[in-house]
Amino acid sequence: MNKEELLERTKKFAHRCVKLALSLQKTTLGNHIAKQLIRCSTSVAANYRAVCLAQSKASFTAKISIVLEEADESAFWLEFIIEEKLVKEKLISSLLEEAKELTAMFFSSRKTAIAK
Repeated sequence: MNKEELLERTKKFAHRCVKLALSLQKTTLGNHIAKQLIRCSTSVAANYRAVCLAQSKASFTAKISIVLEEADESAFWLEFIIEEKLVKEKLISSLLEEAKELTAMFFSSRKTAIAK
């Protein structure tokens, strides 16, 4: 997957998470999770853009680490939504899978960058 495809993929992921967050019930828990999911999922896309502009190996490693953490946090909140039965699992299982795939990809990228 090239840089442009991953830029688009992370943006699509953010959009999907925002739509899910906005659909959650307007309860104390729903509002809290919605804010957290919006924050971390949009951070994946925004910070990946910053990764693409990194001017050094150290900068790349630091920025990709942020993206990795935010992708993993997105997976956490999606799992939490399922566990709290706020949304049926079958409705967000593909979104959770995408969060896990992105996490794995960014983990691999960071590992490769550190090894060089």
